[in-house]
This record gives sequence, structure tokens and C-alpha cells, in this order.
Amino acid sequence: MLLTITTTMSQATDLGFLLHKHPDRVQRFEQSYGTAHVFYPDAEEGRCTAALLLDVDPVQLVRTRGRGTPDFSLGQYVNDRPYAASSLLASAMANVFRTAMRGRCDLRPELAETPVPLEIVLPALPCRGGPGQAERFFAPLGWDVSAVPVPLDPDFPEWGDSRYVTLTLTGTLRLADALNQLYVLLPVLDDAKHYWMAPDEVDKLIRAGEGWLAAHPDRGAITRRYLANRRSLVQSALGRLADAEDASDEELDPVEVEEEEAAAEDGRAEAPEEAPEEAPVSLAELRLRSVVQALHDEDARRVIDLGCGSGKLMARLAKDEFFSEISGSDVSYRALGHATRRLRLDKQPRRENDRVQDVFQGALTYADDRFRGYEAAVLMEVIEHVDPPRLGAVERVVFGHAAPRVVVVTTPNAEHNVRYEGLAPGAMRHPDHRFEWTRPEFRAWADRVAAEHGYRVRHVPVGDEDPEVGAPTQMGVFTR
Repeated sequence: MLLTITTTMSQATDLGFLLHKHPDRVQRFEQSYGTAHVFYPDAEEGRCTAALLLDVDPVQLVRTRGRGTPDFSLGQYVNDRPYAASSLLASAMANVFRTAMRGRCDLRPELAETPVPLEIVLPALPCRGGPGQAERFFAPLGWDVSAVPVPLDPDFPEWGDSRYVTLTLTGTLRLADALNQLYVLLPVLDDAKHYWMAPDEVDKLIRAGEGWLAAHPDRGAITRRYLANRRSLVQSALGRLADAEDASDEELDPVEVEEEEAAAEDGRAEAPEEAPEEAPVSLAELRLRSVVQALHDEDARRVIDLGCGSGKLMARLAKDEFFSEISGSDVSYRALGHATRRLRLDKQPRRENDRVQDVFQGALTYADDRFRGYEAAVLMEVIEHVDPPRLGAVERVVFGHAAPRVVVVTTPNAEHNVRYEGLAPGAMRHPDHRFEWTRPEFRAWADRVAAEHGYRVRHVPVGDEDPEVGAPTQMGVFTR
């Protein structure tokens, strides 16, 4: 099976730096089911193509297939896995291009963060649902999609088309984003995986889907297919996506299981569970409601959202006539672009009575006079993204320099993580979290900060409170 990645950016051979694979060498990487080869059929300054060729050993492949695989006995001898792009190719990508998928390029760090022109070609991709399915999943991510059906036999056109397509994706994206999207969507389009679905697949999905999956209009269908319709894993993944990512305003997608996977090795199917009549309210939504209520309770009408992300809280505040002045700040220019579009600041002329005043770039570790002058500041799911040695600087900037009358802080409750199926023991909910606190740890931090800066603090659980491990989110409301 073959994957090619082509770029026409200036100094196109810098693709080798991004992939961490030298254009002048052919490299091979042994996999549990065969050998992956990386080479460059074209390496010129104006155009460069990298190819990943996966040579599958059918004998090794049989040894990796579990008895839970559909049609296990026949599938050992008759299958398309050596020839068609699938989860095998996705696994090989994760092994061969691991550093590139993480967005790291020590020699060209600015290039790793820059969208570049890309053309990605997969000559044979299983596509359950037909060519339109590829368009449905890839087009919202900014790709121009060409999915040409492969005929069953060109000599007998009356036989019709196979379930395979030749997929060509053209667009301008960060290479890391492109690779992670392929990693998730190849097995999703195939709607099959070559290995048993373990709970840690949720972690893999959250990590690879960072920055794009939560906002995808078909995130529910993608999540279900990626996790083989395992209801508990799908619910956990959708909950974590809505929790960790600044997702859309809708509540969690209802989990509709397309097919129940065989539960036991003897092939007996697990009885399907009753589908819920209505989707539960997401933790992200409950958190928004709690923050807004806290601001109402403290009669704080002029608010700045520090670490505003894509502006979800600001949009909620702007719909509430209680608030008279709303601003937001974030360190990420990309997030501010989303916030500007969400709040329609780029589409309508500003009026003197607009409640949303400004969104601007700023770092919470540096004193900034633009943070001052508000009745309340909100840090909603922000502090856990700060490296612990720099947390003291954030405390001084927010509680010392800006010093609003009210500060609202929310952060995950690490004790509750054991309730997330698919989250490995000791792992954090999001790959960008630098720490996650237990309830006693957060209480100790909040009490210390309040005492040092002249505040008092009350603690509010957010979400359903588990009798053993508490609520999933903890909130501190500081008043000066």
C-alpha cells in the first residue's frame, strides 16, 4: 500500500526536515506485520514528494489478527490488507512519522507551525459509504477532495465500481495536522481495524484529533467508527472532546451504535444497550453555566476572559444582557482568529453600545495593563496548561497586577479521571495539560493565593458529583 505527500512550497525539499527523513536516502522500518519504506521519488527545490510504501507480510499479518476479527477463519487467507490503505498504514505512519505528527521540527520550528501547500494521494483506499464519505470527512478540514471510484474490473464496466477509491487531497495545512487527520480518518473510512480495540484507543483519538476533531461537524460519526462502535468508549471520547477542546455550542452527540462488535472470542454478540432518549448535557456546557452563574452571584458585569480560546464563554456572556462589558485575551493567535469569527467581530461594524469590547493577544505570565479595570476575570480551564514553575507569575499578574474584584478559576479534578474509560491510570485528560490537581491540591493552592493577595475563596463542584471521587471539574470563586 502506498501514500505520497507532495509540496510545492518554497524550498520544497524542506519537507525532509518536517518528516525527519532525508530526501537522499531510502529508509526502511520493520513493523510487526511487514516493512515500511520511506523514499523521495521527486526532490527538487520547487516540488518534493515523499512516499511511504508499506510491504505487508501475509504470514505476520495473520499472527496480528485476533479472533474477534469478523470472518476470522476466511480472513486469514482472503483479505485486502496488503494492498489497500487501512489501519495498517495508519499504524505505520504513527511509527515512521511520530515526531512529525507531534509538530516538532527542531531545525525548522517556524516551518512546523506554518501551513504549507500539500497534495496527498492514496491510490487504493477502502471507503465504506462511497466517494461522498471521503468528501464528508475531509472537506470540512480545508481539503479539496477528489475520490475516484476504482472499478471492479476495467474490462467489465458493467460490473460496476468496487468499494475502493483513489483519494487525492489538496490543501494548505500544517503537515502535523494533515498526518494526524489521516491517522484518524483512514481506519474511519475503512470502518475496520487490524487489532483489538483497547481502552487506550480513546487516548490516541484525543491526541490525534487535537485542534480539529472537536469542531468537526461529523465528530460523532468519526468517533463511533474509530472506536468500532464500542458504546462506553464512544461516550468517554465524546465527553473528553467536549471537555478538553473548545467544541461547538451543541450538547454532546447522541451515541448511535451502527453495529455492536462481537464481545467474546466465541463470537456471541453482546446484547445492545438501550439508547438514551436524549443526549446528556456535556461537561463543557455545565462549566459554562456554572461560570456565568458565579458572575451573576457576584454582580460582576464587566468581565475579561483570560485564556479565552475560541471565545465560547465570551459568546455566552454577549447573549446575556446582565453583562455590560466583555473582553478576552489569549496567547494563541490561531485561537483569537476563531474567537473573532465566533463573535462576528470581523463581519459587522462596531457600535458604541456593543458589549464585546476587544479580543487581544497576551500572555498571563507578563503584567499587562489591558488586563486591568474589570470587575471580574475568568480563567476557565487555563491554569492546567501553564508549566508549574510559571504558575507563580500567573498568580502575580492576575491577583496582584490586574486585581479584579472577582476571579473565577476552573480546572479538572484529577481524582475523577478514573471514571473516564480509556484514560490510562495516571494519564491526564488532554495532552497539553501540564498538571491536574486533586481536590485537596486545588483547595490548598486556592487558599494560599487568596491569603497572599487579599481574597477569600469559595469552592464549587461542576458536573455530577461522584460520592467517591467528586465532580469532574472544580471551580474556585475568589472575591477581594
